[in-house]
Amino acid sequence: MMFKGIKARKILGIFSVLLIFGGGLAGGYFYAQKINSPTKEEAFSFKENTYSPFLSEVYDKIKENYWKSLSDEELTHLFVLGIEKLVGQPQSLKKENKEELLKTADTILKEIDSQEKKKEFVAQLADIVLANLEPFGRSRLYSKKDETALKNNVENKNPSVDQYEILGVLENDSQEKIKEAYRVKEQELVVEAKTSTEAAQKLSQIENSFRVLGDEESRQLYDTTGVEPTITYRLLRSNIFYLYFSKISPTTFDELQRVTKKVDSGEDLDTLILDLRGNIGGSIDILPYLLGPFIGEDSYAYQFFHQGERTDFKTRVGWLPSLVRYKRVVVLIDKETQSSAEVIAATLKKYNVGVLVGVTTRGWGTIERVFKLDSQFDDKEEYSMFLVHSLTLRDDGQPIEGQGVEPTVNINNLGWENELYKYFRCEELTEVVKELI
Repeated sequence: MMFKGIKARKILGIFSVLLIFGGGLAGGYFYAQKINSPTKEEAFSFKENTYSPFLSEVYDKIKENYWKSLSDEELTHLFVLGIEKLVGQPQSLKKENKEELLKTADTILKEIDSQEKKKEFVAQLADIVLANLEPFGRSRLYSKKDETALKNNVENKNPSVDQYEILGVLENDSQEKIKEAYRVKEQELVVEAKTSTEAAQKLSQIENSFRVLGDEESRQLYDTTGVEPTITYRLLRSNIFYLYFSKISPTTFDELQRVTKKVDSGEDLDTLILDLRGNIGGSIDILPYLLGPFIGEDSYAYQFFHQGERTDFKTRVGWLPSLVRYKRVVVLIDKETQSSAEVIAATLKKYNVGVLVGVTTRGWGTIERVFKLDSQFDDKEEYSMFLVHSLTLRDDGQPIEGQGVEPTVNINNLGWENELYKYFRCEELTEVVKELI
């Protein structure tokens, strides 16, 4: 199935992606000699080495799980180009299939003079092939360290940063001491930050630390799990509530329930501004829960595309009582809104939940998954595959990838403020949105 905006690309010149192991590592170790496939008389067996089972599993899992169906010829060709990149010479196979590919790789490995160089060759070959699957650079070979870093990123954890240390407080200090420490540091930096990049960065760090520690429930979550909050919120007017989603993590749904409940009082509050600008996305698994409060339970929320098939995903929870009060909803997006945040924007647009204001989003419309590899070849490392498994589809059924989600009101258009006003007939809301943008 072909989509608008997804264009066929030539494979020539695609091996420019930097390898995980660093540029310049390949080429110096491997002999520069053309290697043909072994003859029929040369028997090939996995028992001869530990590398062929690994490459075979990588090959099979790409075929089975990659978002686009690949023929043996297409996938084998990618592997051959990878080998050519590493050995610096053209290669030829009698047939473009996995068996012939493994024979060629095995012959090359026999010529490499050390186990460490063999390991580097196999790991780099797998990484090159993965990196050059479309969209280029999204799929990679992951080490255990890479997989841990990904997990921490999705969960919004940063083990290398101590938020208490940044604010200069102790873990058992009271909330009052934390607030005072933040106030003092903010006053020290706020003026200098206007002219100094370094001061601005420090101010941003202490603001984030206070966001983590200044709220008792967020602080408890951080203390017990290391997870930092993904939602910033405040009342902009007595009737306008502002929610900024910096990322989509497994805890974002719980945060949404908690912060909306905090302001769920009075009769004036009826307008919500949901800010997705700069949101890099994150967890996709939480979306059936996160979207339910906006569009209702058991509603068709979004679709994935995988190897010619579309899969529908429904919401698993219903309306959130603390959100029902909002009769006017504005969703802010920009060119840095990406991934699962784009799915949220597309779904809200499809259901007319809010008016999307901003510019077309980034167009990062892929769903990646980590696939364990049972066949390993290095006792000191454990590899896995980070692979683009599906494409996300926007409200018109087209891929988000490469196209993005278009706003309802584009701020690049002259007179966009008047266009926004027509939706709500509220000058105050229009002015607040202008201030935020």
